[in-house]
Amino acid sequence: MNSANPVDPELLPALALFPPLDFANATLPGLRAGLMTMMSTVPAPDGLPVSVHERMIAGPAGAPQVRVLEYRPANAAGPLPAILHIHPGGYVIGAPEMMDTVNRELALDLGCAVFSVDYRLAPETRYPGALDDCYAALAWLHTEAAALGLDTRRIGVKGESAGGGLAAALCLLARDRGDLALAFQHLHYPMLDDRTGVQPDGNPNATDLVWSPAQNQFGWSALLGGAPGGADVPPYAAPARATDLAGLPPTFLSVGALDLLAEEGLDYARRLVRAGVPLELHVYPGAFHGFDMAETARIAVAAKHASRQSLQRAMQAPTT
Repeated sequence: MNSANPVDPELLPALALFPPLDFANATLPGLRAGLMTMMSTVPAPDGLPVSVHERMIAGPAGAPQVRVLEYRPANAAGPLPAILHIHPGGYVIGAPEMMDTVNRELALDLGCAVFSVDYRLAPETRYPGALDDCYAALAWLHTEAAALGLDTRRIGVKGESAGGGLAAALCLLARDRGDLALAFQHLHYPMLDDRTGVQPDGNPNATDLVWSPAQNQFGWSALLGGAPGGADVPPYAAPARATDLAGLPPTFLSVGALDLLAEEGLDYARRLVRAGVPLELHVYPGAFHGFDMAETARIAVAAKHASRQSLQRAMQAPTT
């Protein structure tokens, strides 16, 4: 690794996979449309025996239905473990189709069902709309578990970036309400703290590659309906604001060392350990935000392997 360029050289070609995101209210429709067009051109993996179904489920009270993409191995016999997946996109863009290939492979490789939530985006829907959509999906998985062939003891949540932030918030909300169980939370470079990029003492080694302070501030402002970094941001909006992390499910957390979100992820991990929450933490050197998109880079291969192994352990059937 060149000291003048701390990025892992094998990751550099992956930067072409990330289109420039000039966030502004006026540009969001075009960015979203372009992303959907790009996703529509990506063919589904050939030959994977995985069924994919679109479901429309009841949304939060007074809100629209929530679209969920369901993935499961063909001819799988239940009851299956399940992953509630929450897609990335800075709270302002994205759809379940972003992670279609990954979710197909997860369902097949791990023998589980994956349900990816098409939550409402900001700024059209501000906090707590997206979180309420995710909670509605989790409630549906529990209520309809028998019909869906699911084992409610082995339902967990997984998310990337903003999806990781929503996954962490969902775990806090489920813990505090006490009516829906989660077996694990699986967080990839999660977007947890609205204060990142606002405070002057940020990580001096973080890069602006893929996810910059300006993009981060736009995403948080859109979600919160005001400037990030204030004193009254609730922990269900920004999980880093939670003062008590005890009682959360076993956690996997991974982040790239050069990611703008690295420090908030590491601080959350430290506090989980202090709260007695079982934690598996991975920090990848020379890696920027979303680095695991570089499928052939050795560090991305290692990250994928660690993630799959952790999910496999998390979804093992309880012994009692």
